[in-house]
Amino acid sequence: MGKILVTGGCGYIGSHTIVELVEHGFEVISVDNLSNSDEQVLTGIEKTTGIYVQNYAIDVNDRVGLDELFSKEDIEGVIHFAALKSVNESVNEPMLYYRNNVSGLINLIDVMQKHDCHRLIFSSSCSVYGNSKEVPVTEDTPLAEPESPYARTKLMGEQILRDMSGGQSGISIIALRYFNPAGAHPGNEIGESPTQNASNLVPVVTETAMGLRKEMTVFGEDYPTRDGTCIRDYIHVTDIAQAHVQALSYILDGRNKSPFEIFNLGSGIGNTVLEVINSFQSVTGQSVPHLKGPRRAGDVISIYANNDRAKSALDWKPKYSLDDIMRTAWNWEKKRRGWSNF
Repeated sequence: MGKILVTGGCGYIGSHTIVELVEHGFEVISVDNLSNSDEQVLTGIEKTTGIYVQNYAIDVNDRVGLDELFSKEDIEGVIHFAALKSVNESVNEPMLYYRNNVSGLINLIDVMQKHDCHRLIFSSSCSVYGNSKEVPVTEDTPLAEPESPYARTKLMGEQILRDMSGGQSGISIIALRYFNPAGAHPGNEIGESPTQNASNLVPVVTETAMGLRKEMTVFGEDYPTRDGTCIRDYIHVTDIAQAHVQALSYILDGRNKSPFEIFNLGSGIGNTVLEVINSFQSVTGQSVPHLKGPRRAGDVISIYANNDRAKSALDWKPKYSLDDIMRTAWNWEKKRRGWSNF
């Protein structure tokens, strides 16, 4: 068996997925240009698994670098995480997102084809559903107009991969539509560690509770939801990582029903922003000062998953609750900040 290449392997979901892959017997290498990550995570992976995983600091837009890597390593399959992911940033800098997320994907596919690598797991997003009129969303829910350039890059990625799958390319592809990954590995050696300012809700909550932020802003409290704040589906990052292992095995074993398949990865439960804050305060005993703010461009009102397809085909089921997410996220935040007084 060849190696599994994880692009964005030093990032949040990538690092957790590497842990699960190693623990299931896969030989793994990482590609990460370290634009929003740190190779220090490799130490955490090694402490968790006992295996050191090598990272190549290559940008996925660097065709020459990728080509050299594929020539050097025997790569059997790719899990592609390397992408920019901030909805708000994508609204302000759309071309940055199209150049990185779309061009980088095309470049990766070109190199894979050249080197006869025919298995790909693609990191997609629930943002492709836009402001869907139906919830929970299934993989067959009609896609509304994406609400941000980030969401459009993920939808474009899916469309490109659908066109490239099967046929003469011979590539089998699974697109995994994540909802809101959060939390940290229970072993507390890896977690969410952005080198740029955190924009996802859970790390913003933990940073605020720690006093690194004076207060946090709840963007919009006038949505048509049960408490006026946005509803999202929060899924533990380890559950997400485990799904990648099962999706990879699914196509390596030839169990996929078509060359291109899509699976939702969510808990199936929708929680509001205020419910997330309340869960954190309940399980940790720490207060989270927050204030009302205006709606944020690119945010959808409500989105959560129907995950029946992943449960059936991939034999996958989330194990962790929202309280588990908040507890592991807080434990990780305390450790990485060295806050022994909490």
